[in-house]
Amino acid sequence: MAIYFNESTRQFILRTDSSSYQMQIGKFGYLFHLYYGKRVEEMDLSYLLREVGRAFSGNPYEAGMDRNFSLDVLPQEYSTFGNGDYRTSALMVKNVDGSMETDLRYQSHRIYKGKEKLKGLPATYGEETEVETLVITLEDKVNGLQVDLSYSVFEKYDAIIRSTKLINTSEQSLTLERALTMCMDYSCPDKMDIITFYGRHAMERQLERTPLRHGKISVGSVRGCSSHHYNPMVILCNHDTGEDYGACYGFSFVYSGNFLAEVELDQSEQVRFVMGIADENFSFSLKKGESFQTPEVIGIYSSEGFHKLSSCYHHLYRKHLIRGKYRDIRRPILINNWEATYFDFDDEKLIGIAKEASKLGVELFVMDDGWFGKRNDDLTGLGDWIVNTEKIKCGLSKLCESINHLGMKFGIWFEPEMVNEDSDLYRAHPDWCLKTPSRMGNRSRYQFVLDMSRKEVIDYLYERIYAILKSANIEYVKWDMNRHLANVYSRTLPPERQGEVYHRYVLGLYELLERIITEFPDILLEGCSGGGGRFDAGMLYYTPQIWCSDNTDAIDRLKIQYGTSFGYPVNTMGAHVSACPNHQNGRITPLPTRGVVAMAGTFGYELDISKMTEEEKGIVKEQIETFKSYADLIAQGEYYRLSNAMEENVFYVAWEFVKEDKTEALLSYVQIHPQTNLLYVRIRWKGLDPRKNYKVEKEVYSGEVLMNIGYLLPVLQGDYRSFQIHIQEQA
Repeated sequence: MAIYFNESTRQFILRTDSSSYQMQIGKFGYLFHLYYGKRVEEMDLSYLLREVGRAFSGNPYEAGMDRNFSLDVLPQEYSTFGNGDYRTSALMVKNVDGSMETDLRYQSHRIYKGKEKLKGLPATYGEETEVETLVITLEDKVNGLQVDLSYSVFEKYDAIIRSTKLINTSEQSLTLERALTMCMDYSCPDKMDIITFYGRHAMERQLERTPLRHGKISVGSVRGCSSHHYNPMVILCNHDTGEDYGACYGFSFVYSGNFLAEVELDQSEQVRFVMGIADENFSFSLKKGESFQTPEVIGIYSSEGFHKLSSCYHHLYRKHLIRGKYRDIRRPILINNWEATYFDFDDEKLIGIAKEASKLGVELFVMDDGWFGKRNDDLTGLGDWIVNTEKIKCGLSKLCESINHLGMKFGIWFEPEMVNEDSDLYRAHPDWCLKTPSRMGNRSRYQFVLDMSRKEVIDYLYERIYAILKSANIEYVKWDMNRHLANVYSRTLPPERQGEVYHRYVLGLYELLERIITEFPDILLEGCSGGGGRFDAGMLYYTPQIWCSDNTDAIDRLKIQYGTSFGYPVNTMGAHVSACPNHQNGRITPLPTRGVVAMAGTFGYELDISKMTEEEKGIVKEQIETFKSYADLIAQGEYYRLSNAMEENVFYVAWEFVKEDKTEALLSYVQIHPQTNLLYVRIRWKGLDPRKNYKVEKEVYSGEVLMNIGYLLPVLQGDYRSFQIHIQEQA
C-alpha cells in the first residue's frame, strides 16, 4: 500500500520504495506537512510540529490566547496569501469584495488505485497496479473556494506527482492571482543548495549550484514557453550531495509555458519551495461552478545522490509520460537538410542528399524550413502551409515517393504557432495575432505569434497540417517555435480576463498537438523551439524527442547534454553530427568525436553528405552501424555521468550506459585538450555486477575491480579526441 490514512493520528502516509512523505490534519483543520525524505517505517511524526511563539507572527482567531500557534511558523502543505503566513505563498485569490485572504481547512479525502487524466493538460499515467492516488479536499468556508490537492505515488520510481484543482462553489466570482501547483516546507533542514539549469539560445541547461541564503531565490519564465533561459526542473540538495551519495529532491514541472520555481530561507531557518505557473500577468476568473486545474509537478527524492534521482526521472518518463509508437522502439537515424542547404534548395538537391545518405544507412530524410508558401528566407511565408511548387517541382507526394524508393522514411518541418506579416494568412486575418490593438506589436525574427487561445486559429492550423500530412507518406514532423510571446492580448477576451491568455495559449497548443497525434499515431513528432527552448516534461507527453539545442558543436553539446541528463532521458535528446567548421562557433572537431557525442542522444546528421570525402563517408557508415548495435543499450540502459562537464578547465568528459541485467556496458570518452607529459586517466566504471567478469578490449576484469579500482584509459594525442569501450559479460 503506497498511501495510508491513520484515523487515530489523522496522518496521511505516502511511501515509495525509498522515500516517505507525511502530512497531518492539525488543529482547527489546517493541513500541515510533517516529513519528506528517506523511507522510514510507519510512526507518528507529529513531534516534528513545534508550536513556537515568535514576535510578529500572528495567530488564527480560533487559537484564542495561544500565541504559540501560528501559520507563519508551522509547515504548511499548501500555503495561501493573507492568512498570517508571511512566507511565499502557493495561492493568491482576489475575492469579490477586493480582499486577498484565503483560509483553507480540511474537508475530506479519498484514496484510489490508478491515476486520473488531467483535462487538457499533459500528465503522467499508469495502471492501477502501478500508481495510487490521494486527493485531499480543502475549503474556505467564507469565499467558497474548494481546493483538491492530488498526490499520485509511483512506488517503483520514488515519484510523488502533485497537482491542484481549484473550484469556485460560491455564488460570487473569484479571481486567481497566483495558482501554483505545490508547496513544500522543510521545517528543520540541513544546509541546502539549489541546483538550476540556466542558459541562452544555443547554450541551454547549464548547471548552476547555489547555497540557499536568507530570502528568496527564484527562476522561471515569462516568455510564453519554458524557455532556453531557465528549465522547469530544479533540485534541492544538501551541501555535500554528489553523484552517488547524499540527499536531493527533484521537482519537474509538466508544463510548457510560463513558470515559477522559488525557494525561501526564512528568519527561522525554515525552507519553503513552491512551483507552478508564473503569476506575472496571470489572473484567472472563476465564476460559480468553474474550476482551474494546475499542471503536474513530479517530485522525486533520492538519498543516494544525483544519479539515483536522474535514474528515477529517466525510467518514469520512458514508461509513464512519453506515449505512442516510438515510446519503446528505436527511432530512425535521420538526416536533416537545414545546415546543408538552409533555404536554398529544390527537390533535386534534396533527392541528391538523400541518395548519398541512403547508401550509408540513414533511415529518415527530413525536409526543414523553406518548403511552403513564398519561403526563401525567414521574412515571408509563415502561416501559408501550402507546398511551394517552384521549389518542390515534382510535388510533395512525388518527393516523398522518391525518398521512400531509396529505402528511407520522409519527414517535414512546421512552425505552426507563428505567422509572417508577408503571408496570405496575415493579410486575411491580422486579428489572429497576439497584439494589443492600440500598438504596432513586437517583432522577433520578423514574425508574430498566432493567438493559440482561439478556436478558429487551432481549427485552421489543424486543417492545414492535416491536409499536408494526408497528401504524402510523411512519417516524421519537426514542430518548431522560433520566437517568444510579447504584446499578449487576445481579441476574444474582455479586458479583465487578459491575464488568462498565456495559459490559454498553452492549452490551445496542447489541444492541437493532441488532435494531430490522435489522427496520425504512427508519426514521430519531434519538439523544437530554436533548439532547446521548450525542452520540458510537458512537451515530452506529445513529442517523444526534442531537438536539444540549435548548437550542434560537439564540445558545447557535452555541457548541454550533461545538464539535460539530470532530468530527462538520453533518448529524448535530439542530437546530430554536423559539418565542420561548426556553423555556430567555427570549431573544428574530428568526425569520430562528433559521432560519439551524438550517440548520447537520438542520433542523426545535419550536413550535406554529398560533399563529404569517401573517407568521411566510410566513417559515417561505420558510425551508423555502431549506433544501431548499441541503440537499445543507449535508449533503455542505465545512464551514468562519470565526470563533471561543468568544471572549469575540464580535461575530459565521460559517461556510461549499462544494460538492465548488467551483462553489457558502453563507456564514451571525449578529451577536451591534450596535455604534455600526460598523467594517466583512471576511470571507475559504475553500475556493473561486482561478481561478473567483463572483457575490456583484450583483458578480463571483474566488475568489482572495474568499479572500485578502475581502468586506465588510453593516451590520446590532439584536441577533442574520443573513444568508446564496449564490454560484455564473460562466462
